[in-house]
Amino acid sequence: MNVDSIVTRKVFTVNMDDSVGTVRQLLEAVAFHHLLVMNRDKLVGILSDRDVLRAVSPFSGTEIAQFRDDALLNKRVHQIMTRNPVTVTLETPVVVATQVMLGEGFSCLPVVNGNGALEGLITFRDLLRHFVADELAAEATTEAAPRPKGDPIPA
Repeated sequence: MNVDSIVTRKVFTVNMDDSVGTVRQLLEAVAFHHLLVMNRDKLVGILSDRDVLRAVSPFSGTEIAQFRDDALLNKRVHQIMTRNPVTVTLETPVVVATQVMLGEGFSCLPVVNGNGALEGLITFRDLLRHFVADELAAEATTEAAPRPKGDPIPA
């Protein structure tokens, strides 16, 4: 099975020069943990909610915030993003994508087509759903298989 069958096509993108404050608001408003960073139509980076948390003071936007705390919100995405992210294509086998993610410690991989255009994203949740569904299907097939006569049925 290929990545094409599990890719999340609805992704959120941001620009390199967007402010970290804007990105923080976007992450708070949506149920996504990863944003893809674009420069025109080209994928140039990836930004996670963890990257934003590391870059922003916990006091930003609060009553006790000092100037330097709120100034961090004016940083630009290109200052904290991961540049040149590893990508996979729609034709990449799911097992290979999983090996890349586990081997590199990634929680997601952008998916591009043969021309490098963004197609979507796969995350650990997508992979987990895929492998759990496969396991459940395998169990259902095993349970539905005819048993030879005299074969004890497990309790």
